[in-house]
Amino acid sequence: MTMAVQSSFKNMTLCLFAVCIVSSALLAAVYAVTKDPIDAANMARTNNAIAQVVPEFEGTPVADTIEVGGKKYPYYTVSKAGQPVGYAITSSSVGYGGPVTLMVGITSDRVIYNTTVISQSETPGLGAKCVEPAFADQFKSLNPAEKKLSVKKDGGDIDAITASTITSRAYTNAVATAVAVYDAIVSGSGAAEAVTGAASAGDWEESETEDGEAGNIQEIQ
Repeated sequence: MTMAVQSSFKNMTLCLFAVCIVSSALLAAVYAVTKDPIDAANMARTNNAIAQVVPEFEGTPVADTIEVGGKKYPYYTVSKAGQPVGYAITSSSVGYGGPVTLMVGITSDRVIYNTTVISQSETPGLGAKCVEPAFADQFKSLNPAEKKLSVKKDGGDIDAITASTITSRAYTNAVATAVAVYDAIVSGSGAAEAVTGAASAGDWEESETEDGEAGNIQEIQ
């Protein structure tokens, strides 16, 4: 009886080992087949985002990273006639539903050319409106030396999305961080401090949802 149990255990172990080997081989094969198309798709999305946020340029954007305030930020330098005309900087800040990640384009004369959302998980119909021109276009051609990059509730010049101050603040903070990164790039130093914007307790309250159900936490203006 003991011999039978030992034999059964041995067979089960060998069987599980074989299954693991086959599964690993299949996963490796799938990865090898899908890696190039996934990389190509990601590169296409990145190139599209860069093209949206910087002026017309020649050649290929030059990728690099810089550390600012203890965090590394990817950025792309674009040039024309051999001279840099802008920088596309990836920046993010925590919104209501998670990180709001942007590509922010800043020209060589420190003006924000344009911004685009790379990813966000904000509330549909509320914070998710940050992708719409009514909000995002406020940052087009904005000169940080002339306007304060914070929402009006915080004493700045940016109109928040109605009922979505937290998302609006996150977006604006991400843009302000990109400006700090730009300053570090052109100065050749990573000593600049990135902007942080944690939500305070006063930014939350119990409220009705859009469909009228009470008792759910929502953003407020």
